[in-house]
Amino acid sequence: MSAFSKAVALIVGGDKSLWFVINTSLRFSFWSTIFSVLPGLPLAFMLFLMKGRLRNILAAIVNAIMALPTVVIGLFVYSAISNRGPLGSLKLLFAPGGVIIGQSLLALPLVIAMTYTGFQKLDPRYHETLTTLGAGLFSKMATIMREGRYVILQAALSAFGRVTGEVGVSMMLGGNIKGYTRTMTTSVALEISKGEFEYALALGLILLIVALLINVLSHLGIRND
Repeated sequence: MSAFSKAVALIVGGDKSLWFVINTSLRFSFWSTIFSVLPGLPLAFMLFLMKGRLRNILAAIVNAIMALPTVVIGLFVYSAISNRGPLGSLKLLFAPGGVIIGQSLLALPLVIAMTYTGFQKLDPRYHETLTTLGAGLFSKMATIMREGRYVILQAALSAFGRVTGEVGVSMMLGGNIKGYTRTMTTSVALEISKGEFEYALALGLILLIVALLINVLSHLGIRND
């Protein structure tokens, strides 16, 4: 039996350890996406409302943060939640909370940048009309977000894909603890080092399926935009 066939057999056969890792990874990614979108949307909206040089500077900063290696973000979060850090008493290091915080911060600039860029593509007369009608800040935000709902969907999907496929933050902050903080990417790295290629390949196939689903959903959003 080939390695590919064995990997498929592990998936279809419902291998408990394999599906526990998959569930853990997707659960972390879901909550990380939620906690990046919730602050990311209003921040993108405020950036959208700004004018002149300040907006360009802040947009450049967001793009620069988005380009940071994941291990750098993991290092900053590690220093904050370690025993000697300001949040050390919360015991988030090597726990699900630490991984979710790190992944949320990793996805946050992506959500801001994509949403802000999408809002800029809306008809400029839309914002002008709302201002003329005397709409308040929250009314403007709700209306523009409703108009740009497919942009928001694509940003959320991209954030989910980003955190699902990353390894540096999860490894550094979660410790790759079996049955607790082990995700698909950290498990792939471990299993490859152990020579368990079929197990790693099975997880790789799941990651590929997740990536394809995200791309399909994103393209459906573009077609409906």
